[in-house]
Amino acid sequence: MSAREDGVGVPTRITTATTTVVKAKDGTLYRIIIGTTAAGAITLYDNASEASGTVLGVLRASIGEGSYAFGLRFRNGLVVVTAAASDITVVYE
Repeated sequence: MSAREDGVGVPTRITTATTTVVKAKDGTLYRIIIGTTAAGAITLYDNASEASGTVLGVLRASIGEGSYAFGLRFRNGLVVVTAAASDITVVYE
């Protein structure tokens, strides 16, 4: 499934070990698409600017390729930390 196949959400692709502010205000995380098996853990935070505060979820290192549905509301923002270079797409609104 492509990032927008169902017509819902905005895609953000992440391919390095980094901290990414995906959205700096409230919204919904629809899904995470793993393009290649994740090289490290992927941690999701409810925060507008940094990797701290409420942890929304953690996808383990070595999670396989696929589309993982969330349908999860976040209040402050969405920050994604990839512990190692991985090819993921975060789909949100």
